[in-house]
Amino acid sequence: MGLTTSLGHALSGLNVTQSSISLLSKNVANAGTPGYHRQSLNVVDYDTGGASYVRDAGTVRAFNSSLQTYYTRQVSDTSTSGVQAGYLDQLQTYLGKPGSAGSLDTIFGDLQNAMQSLATSPDDFTARAQMLDKAQNMVATLNQLSGAVQDMRQQTEGQMATDVGQLNSMLKSLAEVNSRVLNAGTAEDARASLLDQRDRLVSSIAEMVDVQVDYRSDGSVALMTRSGVGLLDGGVSTFNFESAGNLAATSQYDRDASQSKVGALTLTTPSGLTINLVGTGVIQGGELGGLLTLRDQTLVTAQDQLDEIASGLALAFSTVQTPGTAAAAGAATGFDLDLTGLQKGNDLVFSYHQGSTDIPVRLVNSTQPTDYLDASGQRVIGVDLSNPANAAALLNSKLPGLAISSSGPNNLRIMDDGAANTTDVNYAVVRRTSSGLQGDGSAISLFVDQGNTAFTNNLDGNSPQKLGFASRIAINPAVLLDNTLLVKSTTGTASGDDTRPKFLLNQLNNMQFVSGGDPKLNAGKFQLTGNLSQIVGQVINYQGSTISTAIAQRDNRQLALDTVVQQMDSEYGVNLDEEMARLTQLQNAYAANARIVSVVQELLDSSASVGLGGELNDRQ
Repeated sequence: MGLTTSLGHALSGLNVTQSSISLLSKNVANAGTPGYHRQSLNVVDYDTGGASYVRDAGTVRAFNSSLQTYYTRQVSDTSTSGVQAGYLDQLQTYLGKPGSAGSLDTIFGDLQNAMQSLATSPDDFTARAQMLDKAQNMVATLNQLSGAVQDMRQQTEGQMATDVGQLNSMLKSLAEVNSRVLNAGTAEDARASLLDQRDRLVSSIAEMVDVQVDYRSDGSVALMTRSGVGLLDGGVSTFNFESAGNLAATSQYDRDASQSKVGALTLTTPSGLTINLVGTGVIQGGELGGLLTLRDQTLVTAQDQLDEIASGLALAFSTVQTPGTAAAAGAATGFDLDLTGLQKGNDLVFSYHQGSTDIPVRLVNSTQPTDYLDASGQRVIGVDLSNPANAAALLNSKLPGLAISSSGPNNLRIMDDGAANTTDVNYAVVRRTSSGLQGDGSAISLFVDQGNTAFTNNLDGNSPQKLGFASRIAINPAVLLDNTLLVKSTTGTASGDDTRPKFLLNQLNNMQFVSGGDPKLNAGKFQLTGNLSQIVGQVINYQGSTISTAIAQRDNRQLALDTVVQQMDSEYGVNLDEEMARLTQLQNAYAANARIVSVVQELLDSSASVGLGGELNDRQ
């Protein structure tokens, strides 16, 4: 190998070493930069037969597509659980710790105790005043909790609007990065920085919405949701959010866009196709997914449960229960039921024995045709009882083995099958809302709806009366003006008569409720059953469990994400100790190559001098 060849090889080594030191310097300078991927030089050995030398073959950026894909998924899942846990932790603050002062169960317990004191001392003004005070406190708590739930739903819409704006901006930025990465004229240094920016943008987008990423060999990426809807692939899709304004309990999502009363989240593809992201279930994760679940499911369930408590309160105090009158016709026996004063939403309950089974039935006065088994196993049938004759014809078709008829506009007769003796009617009770504060038995409409209207649990109209009742429930102002109405069921009732207080206490403690309607239409929803105290306890336990589960899930996913980040730091990050050790090696290599260059230069200079001196001697 000649001196010139040796010099070329040494110079090549110097260039490679110098480039490596430059990259090392860049690594050290960016050791703390978020999203920076360690860079190194791709060095290629060349063998010329008699000798070997190295050449710079470009920059290598630390990257593992499998690890990056797993990280992206963890980012989406952690963001989903994080936003849900944050809102539910806020809800927990409103509900209060079970058993603590101001918590829902404590306030209801105070109401029960005040009712007990009133039943014991009905003529005591203080007992009556305290009873109303605790009732007002219960109403105020339900109003406040309902307001807090709707405020949080409103916050989710505001956050969605913000996220959509940021998401569109990041998708456009990522499209620009793709374009610059594909530019063949982009320098190696700039290309590596663009790839770092690319990965940061993908991670930020994944925080907002669940994505699948296609890392292509040319450095560009394509994005789609986990459900398979394209977000970025040549063209850029655009997210759109149209707010519905102020949300109330009655503002709920409906698959029919014309009926939906919440903000609409859509996606417009580059071809102009608009996709309803909620109705199609496209969004399955990320912060947007968590916000949608909160707005349309989690917080709606919380409101529903508050409404169940509010309606239970109203019905416990206002329901007049009238047992049926025994009736017989030949061998058939049963009950005559007086439907006078029955309002929409009121009901009658009965039970009949068929074979070896007792079958409970609840007939709800409604024009909404329903027929299902509720969570307690009771059959619920919606039937318009304003026309008993028509109702009887319908019920006979639904309840074979019974003979149901009507003898007048306010009568419904339920009889067994007589001589066939395959059925027996056990009992029948009409349950209607009290028509006034006095003169209609011991019940009283203490808890009323907006505008001082009676709560009857009406299912007809644009929405059920129960929906949002927790936000509207109030104390009857007439009772606030005259608390003796808590005792005097008639104008002539003595102030010390305990009939009404004991009736109300019994209703409060023993009246049974079942939530949720048809379980088939509310799959996955927790069903509340029992007396009012049990309902309150179930709500507290359910929400407590939901909140603790959400927080635990957030912590677990954050731990999983932290583990992935540590792995990425190990694979992508800059280790200063390793870089310093590498610097020492490079300095030694640089010095060795520099020495070769120096020696070759000396030899070449020496050879040149010798050659020049011989030429002079020859001339002489």
